[in-house]
Amino acid sequence: MEVIESVRPLLALSVSFIAIFVVLGFNKMPNQRDITSFVAAILKFLIVISMAPVILSGNTIEYTLFTVMPGIDFKFRVDALGMVFATIASFLWIFASVYSVGYMRSTRERAQTRFFACFTVSIFAAVGGAFSANLFTLLVFYEVLSLVTYPLVYHKETAESWAGSKKYIIYLVGTSKTFLLAAVVLTFYIAGNLDFAPKGLLADVNASPLLLTVVYICFLIGFAKAAIMPFHAWLPAAMVAPTPVSALLHAVAVVKMGVFCVLRVVFHVFGTDLMGELNLGIATAYVVSFTIILSSIYALTQDNLKRRLAYSTVSQLSYVVLGAVLLTPSGMVGGIVHIANHAFSKITLFFCAGSIYCAAHKTEVSQLSGIGRKLPWTMAAFFIASLSMIGVPPAGGFISKWYLAIGSIEAKQVPILIVLLASTVLNAAYFLPITYKAFFEKEGSGHKKEWDHALNEDSHGGHGEGHDSGHGHGDIKEIPLIAIPLVLTSIISIVIGIYPDYFLSLAKEIIR
Repeated sequence: MEVIESVRPLLALSVSFIAIFVVLGFNKMPNQRDITSFVAAILKFLIVISMAPVILSGNTIEYTLFTVMPGIDFKFRVDALGMVFATIASFLWIFASVYSVGYMRSTRERAQTRFFACFTVSIFAAVGGAFSANLFTLLVFYEVLSLVTYPLVYHKETAESWAGSKKYIIYLVGTSKTFLLAAVVLTFYIAGNLDFAPKGLLADVNASPLLLTVVYICFLIGFAKAAIMPFHAWLPAAMVAPTPVSALLHAVAVVKMGVFCVLRVVFHVFGTDLMGELNLGIATAYVVSFTIILSSIYALTQDNLKRRLAYSTVSQLSYVVLGAVLLTPSGMVGGIVHIANHAFSKITLFFCAGSIYCAAHKTEVSQLSGIGRKLPWTMAAFFIASLSMIGVPPAGGFISKWYLAIGSIEAKQVPILIVLLASTVLNAAYFLPITYKAFFEKEGSGHKKEWDHALNEDSHGGHGEGHDSGHGHGDIKEIPLIAIPLVLTSIISIVIGIYPDYFLSLAKEIIR
């Protein structure tokens, strides 16, 4: 493996950093501001993807910005795992930029410049985390992402937004300032540095198994963005945010940062050999299996569409962690590839939820009878993305679930295989009735209580959207700037199932 010195990671970050100030400078010129966000998204993706050939050939790219103290550098390192996350985040930012313009303008949201500036910083932090060479750099970008998404969660500045954002920041910053910081400090004490290593930073250290287990648990709790129960409540609470925030940040950047960090710990801090010696892999697998099943059951009970999607995300994130901690080749590949498959499918589903709200001002599943005839593109995309979440071929979700199932067999863990099969049935149970209701039920055939839902706040917290006045579907129609991105992301969720080579190659490079 060759280490190549290159400024391209820094250049990828610089695009977003410069765009932040340009967006703020165009405060009074919305067209220029929105074009800036879109152009920056394309440039960032092109820089990121230009590094793919180097990484796929088995090499890494490094660049040290400065040294903090002996053993701690602010340093960037592009490897296969970082490329998985960075490719997804930078590519989906392109679609989210277009979608956000359509959404924010159709709903006449306030403080749009603040929104787009924070949005841009969020992608800056996500890609910075993806390209971090050590725990110190990763911790900095992890914290930046938490802080800059806080204004996005409370964007509407309603009572529900403040309550949701308070829970959001307490969970994420509270866990990182206690458990995560403790884990990083202990790691530095044990290893003498914080740099990620191919076989694990802690692989050959002289430390007691008990201490190493404590450090691992602190990492697992500290990276609360992974939403492993019981440290998951921030994610449904964050649904008070506008749908573009829910879509990109809580289906891709924020939550993917969480599982990405857990995978960094498993692969490059502890290493698979040490994980196996300490019996941490299977123990973690059972913890996340509990999350997969329970959050799927919670999703089944939610009438609010965004909350149903939020609990689905809690479940699907644990698929990623499950695959990694199975410590089998197929399991690890399945977990890594599921980062991509879930991202494209879930962003589509959130896009669809926003499209329904913008066009029809509906937020509840019980209100969607017959809406597929009015919003055919939206609901068709929703159906396609649902198939990927369930794991129906040829959608992308099938590939990752197949590898996860094989991985559980390789690990001789029949209970884990049963969890995967049971969760697939639950996925179908909470997704398919939405499509059936949209296309096959007549308008107005939903429950009588749907108008009560439309007029009153949900007792479990805000929905992040306004509410319908109860006038049926009326002259509902697709909004092009909203519909086009969601149709494209739904198509991609199928394409990466038919041609999974890019992400599979990166995954196999990670576990090599």
